[in-house]
Parts: sequence; C-alpha cells; structure tokens
Amino acid sequence: MEIDTPVVADGPELHRIARDSAVLDVNSPYAYLLWCRDFAQTSAVARIDGAVVGFVTGYIRPDAPDTLVVWQIAVDAFQRGGGVAGRLLSTLVDRVLPRGVRYLETTITADNAASIALFTALARKREVPVERSELFSADLFPDAHLGEDLYRIGPFAPAPATAAGF
Repeated sequence: MEIDTPVVADGPELHRIARDSAVLDVNSPYAYLLWCRDFAQTSAVARIDGAVVGFVTGYIRPDAPDTLVVWQIAVDAFQRGGGVAGRLLSTLVDRVLPRGVRYLETTITADNAASIALFTALARKREVPVERSELFSADLFPDAHLGEDLYRIGPFAPAPATAAGF
C-alpha cells in the first residue's frame, strides 16, 4: 500500500468510497474534485496497485494556522480493519507538522465508535492529550443529523529540523 497526495482524477473515487461507507455525509462529486485540487496538500489517499482504497481530507483552519481539521476519513469495505485509516491519519499528521501544525481537530457523532477509537488511538500513540467537547448540537442541523463533538488532539511535537535547516 502506498500513501500519496490526491490528484483531481481521484475525486470520483473519494466520492464513491464516502457514498459506499454508509456513515459519512456524502458531498457532491464536484466537491471531491475541488478537494483533490485545492486541499491536496492537507489530504491523503491510500492506493493498492494504483487504485484508491481510502482517503483522508483535511484543511488548515484559516483562523488557527497551527490546526489541521480532518474533514472526512474513509476506507473501502474490503480494506477495513487492516490499519489503512491509521496509516492515512499518521502520514497526514507527519506531512503537516513542518507547516507549523501542532493540533488536529475533527468532529465525530457520539455513535461513531470506530472514528472515536481511531482518533484516540492516534493521540495515545503520539502521547498527546485529546479533548472532547460539543461543537454542533443536533438542533443546528436541518435534518435528523446527530450532534457533532469536537475532538482536539495535541499539541504534537514540532517537526525536526532538516539537514538543510528548514
């Protein structure tokens, strides 16, 4: 398996994986194309034999440049349970540390045990705290969406300086 930066051509696969997950809020196919173009550096895809089998999308908060927000993470059903999501998340964190990122934020519904386990495992492995608080209550959503809790992980240790000094 290879963890890579997404390209625009990966957008349809991200949409398919999100749709097939049956748990993620599915964005329009257009949104995934834009995501792969505009937020490729803060996102990652997992490939096996060139085919996308998982993804994580994220962005740096404009008002908190030390914080990566993970928007979505999903893995094809036939690859779940094999550590793909953990590798995607860890690789993305390592990629953004040199940009000054020290925190990761994500929102998770209270019934999503798999995501809660994934993000708390990242905090445990990196030996950093994780804080949970309510962010968006269910009454803010126009449909039957559950409330979303904010998980804030960090601070991560700064990226080590390279031999070139940057």
